[in-house]
Amino acid sequence: MAAPIRIANCSGFFGDRLSAAREMVEGGPIDVLTGDWLAELTMLILARTRMKHPGGGYARTFVAQMEQVMGSCLDKGIKVVTNAGGLAPDSCAEAVSEVANKLGLAPKIAYLRGDDLLPRVGELVEAGSLLELESERPIEDASAFLTANAYLGCWGIVDALSAGADIVITGRVTDAAVVCGPAAWHHGWKRDDFNALAGAVVAGHVIECGAQATGGNYSFFTEIEQMLDVGFPWAEIAEDGSSVIGKHGGTGGEVSVGTVTSQLLYEIGGPRYLGPDVTARFDTIEIEQQAPDRVLLHGTQGEPPPSTLKVCINRAGGFRNDMNLCLTGLNIEAKAKLVEEGFWNACPYSPEDFAYASTSLLRTDSSDPDANEEAVAMLRISVKDPDEKKVGRAFANSGIEIALASIPGFFGVGGPGGGRPFGVMEAARVAADIVPAELVLPGGESRQVSSVIPGAEVNVTPAPGPEAAVPGGSTRRAALGEVYGARSGDKGGNANLGVFARSDAAWAWIDGFLTTEKFKQLLPEAAELKVDRYRLPALRSLNFVVHGLLQEGVAASTRQDPQAKGLGEWLRARVVDLPEELLA
Repeated sequence: MAAPIRIANCSGFFGDRLSAAREMVEGGPIDVLTGDWLAELTMLILARTRMKHPGGGYARTFVAQMEQVMGSCLDKGIKVVTNAGGLAPDSCAEAVSEVANKLGLAPKIAYLRGDDLLPRVGELVEAGSLLELESERPIEDASAFLTANAYLGCWGIVDALSAGADIVITGRVTDAAVVCGPAAWHHGWKRDDFNALAGAVVAGHVIECGAQATGGNYSFFTEIEQMLDVGFPWAEIAEDGSSVIGKHGGTGGEVSVGTVTSQLLYEIGGPRYLGPDVTARFDTIEIEQQAPDRVLLHGTQGEPPPSTLKVCINRAGGFRNDMNLCLTGLNIEAKAKLVEEGFWNACPYSPEDFAYASTSLLRTDSSDPDANEEAVAMLRISVKDPDEKKVGRAFANSGIEIALASIPGFFGVGGPGGGRPFGVMEAARVAADIVPAELVLPGGESRQVSSVIPGAEVNVTPAPGPEAAVPGGSTRRAALGEVYGARSGDKGGNANLGVFARSDAAWAWIDGFLTTEKFKQLLPEAAELKVDRYRLPALRSLNFVVHGLLQEGVAASTRQDPQAKGLGEWLRARVVDLPEELLA
């Protein structure tokens, strides 16, 4: 039996801590260094970079990190696997090679491409092969596409490592693939080892967002002694797919059942976590604290993946503009009404003239305020339209024109500006058999790697949840967050919000209390939207998916929190009747 392989993360997003690679390489033993750079929004950012700088379109921060640690990785035999190639894995590989030459090093560099469907999108649309993800209707117009990338799996990475690559650079693979690939290579897994693969995908999902698994964005952060210099995580993956999540000694943060559960709930849907290599069943995961800063994940079962690959599409959405107008002191509702009427009276266009127009009143003011800022509410007027001129100065100047002719205490936040372009994210699917990966090996030889995974009949048994009586007795008005943790995030235009309990009794109570109807009542913004509720009893967790909350995706959302990062903490702040037993 092969020893476990320790796979470390050094990036959770494009812009994460630059020193993390060095910290993970020098802070303790690891076998593989990985990082995730490619959020859905990042693909749009890289597309704009590529338009300005041909040959760009990859994460240059990864190249900077390689300059810091490449020598140490080669000396210690540490493999590097990353999706930092973005839209240009070949250019990224070339940039890393230039750094190696500068340092006098000679790593074997392989890169993976084939995920970029933009050059093929015309033929795919014409053949009816590119389908909307949920409706499965063929996409008929690709004229405004900026990016179209299929989510590839781990097997190109496996082949690259098997061919002796020291550094593997990919385009758009799944976030978990950069972890699953090295584990499958090390343990010699086959494509139908679904349980082992599912376990590695779960481990990859936990560490993909870096310090979010080690105390970052954690609801109960006040219980962690050291929240400065939070360490990045690693996953030690065994031959059966079970894993231990940990971090290097002497770093901040913590690895606990709470921090790991919180990250397991991040940006997921139902219990079936779909991927190109395996469908990991999150309702089979068992979790336990093994030691301080060591959490064991085991029991994960897997099913064959879909026969299609998810495709992330970014297209030009037009232009947008926002006015943030501050209302101070008394009579906020009346002030908001007059300002809104005055604004549109001054504007040469009406709300109906725009493709989209909305007004929201953010009541951030408080009664009897001790500071000027505590007396202020915000009126936000947002517009979108294909016509840049319409959302530009003509719109922005309307707020200026009424500045001296409207309400008392009126001022704006941020100067008025012109319209700015925005992108719209769409999710699609395409048959896996027509999107092979292309692996370019050290030396330049290229080969195709099939994206097809064999089907199989499998029987999955969800892990049983805890058995506990629902707490009775007296209750007290208190915030949900006094007892429960949460984690929320974005998936295209949808938002997910996971809620977890830290005791069996707390799970029994929240499972009965937090219905979909109660969820909508506590978060009125979701009241008119479709909300899915999923149970994960073994994790003592619920997950809610709010459809359309983020409109057409992060870049297009007009919410104050466009990525729904604060949605979970909003829920935790809501006051309800909680059992005294739980509060004790």
